[in-house]
Amino acid sequence: GLHRALLGLWAALGLGLLSLSAVTQEPFWADLQPRVALVERGGSLWLNCSTNCPRPERGGLETSLRRNGTQKGLRWLARQLVDIREPETQPVCFFRCARRTLQARGLIRTFQRPDRVELVPLPAWQPVGENFTLSCRVPGAGPRGSLTLTLLRGTQELIRRSFAGESPRARGAVLTATVLARREDHGANFSCRAELDLRPHGLGLFENSSAPRELRTFTLPPEPPRLTAPRLLEVGSEGPVSCVIDGLFPVSEAGVYLALGDQRLSPDVTLEGDALMAITTATASAEQEGARQLVCNVTLGGESRETRENVTVYSFPEPHLTLSEPNAPEGTIVTVTCAAETQALVTLDGIPAAAPGQPAQLQLNATEYDDRRGFFCDATLEVDGETLSKNESVELRVLYAPRLDDSDCPRSWTWPEGPEQTLRCDARGNPQPSVHCARPDGAAVLALGLLGPVTRALAGTYRCTATNDQGQAVKDVTLTVEYAPALDSVGCPERITWLEGTEVSLSCVALGVPPPNVSCVRFGGAEVIEGLMRVAREHAGTYRCEATNARGSAAKNVAVTVEYGPRFEEVSCPSNWTWVEGSGRLFSCEVAGKPQPSVECVGSGGTSEGVLLPLAPPDPGSRAPRIPSDLAPGTYICNATNRHGSMVKMVTVSAESPPQMDESTCPSHQSWLEGAEAAALACSARGRPSPQVSCSREGAPRPQRLRVSREDAGTYRCLATNAHGTDARIITVGVEYRPVVAELAASPPGGVRPGGNFTLTCRAEAWPPAQISWRAPPGAPNIGLSSNNSTLSVAGAMGSHGGEYECAATNAHGRHTRRITVRVAGPWLWVAVGGAAGGAALLAAGAGLAFYVQSTACKKGEYNVQEAESSGEAVCLNGAGAGAGRDAGAEGGSEAAGTSEVPAGGEVFAIQLPSA
Repeated sequence: GLHRALLGLWAALGLGLLSLSAVTQEPFWADLQPRVALVERGGSLWLNCSTNCPRPERGGLETSLRRNGTQKGLRWLARQLVDIREPETQPVCFFRCARRTLQARGLIRTFQRPDRVELVPLPAWQPVGENFTLSCRVPGAGPRGSLTLTLLRGTQELIRRSFAGESPRARGAVLTATVLARREDHGANFSCRAELDLRPHGLGLFENSSAPRELRTFTLPPEPPRLTAPRLLEVGSEGPVSCVIDGLFPVSEAGVYLALGDQRLSPDVTLEGDALMAITTATASAEQEGARQLVCNVTLGGESRETRENVTVYSFPEPHLTLSEPNAPEGTIVTVTCAAETQALVTLDGIPAAAPGQPAQLQLNATEYDDRRGFFCDATLEVDGETLSKNESVELRVLYAPRLDDSDCPRSWTWPEGPEQTLRCDARGNPQPSVHCARPDGAAVLALGLLGPVTRALAGTYRCTATNDQGQAVKDVTLTVEYAPALDSVGCPERITWLEGTEVSLSCVALGVPPPNVSCVRFGGAEVIEGLMRVAREHAGTYRCEATNARGSAAKNVAVTVEYGPRFEEVSCPSNWTWVEGSGRLFSCEVAGKPQPSVECVGSGGTSEGVLLPLAPPDPGSRAPRIPSDLAPGTYICNATNRHGSMVKMVTVSAESPPQMDESTCPSHQSWLEGAEAAALACSARGRPSPQVSCSREGAPRPQRLRVSREDAGTYRCLATNAHGTDARIITVGVEYRPVVAELAASPPGGVRPGGNFTLTCRAEAWPPAQISWRAPPGAPNIGLSSNNSTLSVAGAMGSHGGEYECAATNAHGRHTRRITVRVAGPWLWVAVGGAAGGAALLAAGAGLAFYVQSTACKKGEYNVQEAESSGEAVCLNGAGAGAGRDAGAEGGSEAAGTSEVPAGGEVFAIQLPSA
């Protein structure tokens, strides 16, 4: 319709524009749009014919195509062309202008989609290894130059051909290819795909495919199948038939036909790989007698392979064997006849007949030895060059009275006890005699011919009677039942007790038939115990008694216990025993004796009088008595008793203990004084026997010195040892030493200006730590001390603060002092500017301060450090106070060398540290 025409118009727009350049550049022209168009076959198209002539005389559009509508104006004409089917046509647009004809020629081509794609049918079956043709037809599709055909196996492209370059007017295409058939092509689908590519013309790609066609390939070998069957087949009998062929593909598609003559057989077909096997049985009938053909035909892919074999069907009935008297009494004449129905030659017990088809006979006088005698009749027949034979047999029965032979019914029977037996006493005779065996007194009857257990109660003598309608026979038989030995508790008890010193014998009586032989051997030995022997302890133990006869053996363990009175052994119950405190051990007094004696040990004399000595139980699993925390040493009397007597033994018990150290014998913290004579640690230990104590320093060993050094301080380990063990203790040793003022310094150094501040620091080394005290110049006010007196400070220094200061360090081992001089100096101008009034005021203030210090602080003689710090006042000791300080130093020990004495009348500043 109009839509398709517009698509063609746009497709040809580019070509139309190019063609405009070819128009002769004249004042007037004619134009046709679209100049080139591609339209689907049967479609429609609008063509526009126009001119630039101002007033054309006439105009039109010449074409052979059908028209549907026309629109026009002064200088243009539009016409719709419908049902366009020609492959190619050239419409002409013309106008008459100024006595000239203006023309424009166009080109319209059609295309047809590949709506029909046909693949020529494939052969029904294609042999593997042979070529077949694939042919694809696409009628009407075009233009052919835009077509591409592809032949496919499944999705695999086999061949692809493009028809580019063909005439634009050409339509339809055919593609043919030759393909080699393969096994894997069986069941494969082949198809053809057509592609019409109009994308270069502004349209799309049009595709279509044929319906798939399935290819079936096959392989049928040239060799015929292998047919196996019997060459001869008797009427009424069955014979196996098999037909096998290899190399078939696909084997499941193969058909098999089996027939014997006109009779079709129904085989069981088995497929394995590429092989086919048909198996059946052929049954011959009387109508088929003679030569017949057996046929096997295998068909696959429209081809077949066949095999034929000859089979001869024959008839050969069984021969006839008869007796004139099948059940003949003893002494009767019996005639035996052997005959056959066909032209077969018969033989009776190896004697042939006179001629084929005649019978064979013999006669005999029947005796008991002919009973159950067999006669054999054999017939032979020749068929197709092969000799066949058949035979028949018959048995003669001779009637005679019973006979009891020793071979069938022995006079003496010996049976083992236990297993089930079938008791037999067989008698000869015809008819078969019945046999009955019973004791003469009728107390027991043997169940002959029945399976049952043999017991000892069956032993004895029996009378057996055999009876039939020809007479009877009688026989006495003896039955002996044998059984293996048995050792019971009556004849051979499991436990025997003997008393040491008595005479005994070890004997065991066993039950069994025949009577067993019994022997006893001690475990681990080989000597058989026989006769009387005097009992000793070494006879105790386990004996193996074994009873043996022809039916087996029995063994039994006999435990022999030898009992005897108590007896002490020094090894198991020593005469001297040492009890170790805390060891948890009890006195072990094990006494030999059977039965096990009871033992009791009681003290006799001294602290152990009447004391019961706890004993360790002889059995580790028994409950032990309570372990005592203390045990009285002394002499104990141990008494052992059992039912065969008693015995007494004296035991001496002593008590000892392992080492033990505690705070009382070895203090954990000890102190030494530096410079004192070197001594050992004060450590001892309790224990019996007396322990040896040795001490060593932990880590680095302590060097040998004559005097105590500070390096001797540290941790020591003391070890106490005796025969019963060790005990260790850790000791911490501290070394104390006299005080030394190691440092005394002023800040700032070199002096201070009046009104300035200064600080004195005193550092001392001592252990225990030293107490620090100071002595300042007389009349020095406003002196402050730190909490531990190590620092003296002055704020607003005056001339009275200048002079010598002394620091003293004191502990329990001595006192040491050092001095330092402080100078308070300033410029003369500063002193003079003060004037007389200032000097007077200063003197008055100094006098007042001196009076206050002496009247308050000096009265007390000392200040608590907290009070001194909180008040900011110095503590002054003079006069008596100074003496008190010296007395205190004397109490603490002599002053260290190199220190100076406190000058008489000097002022001493000190802080007493508050007690914790």
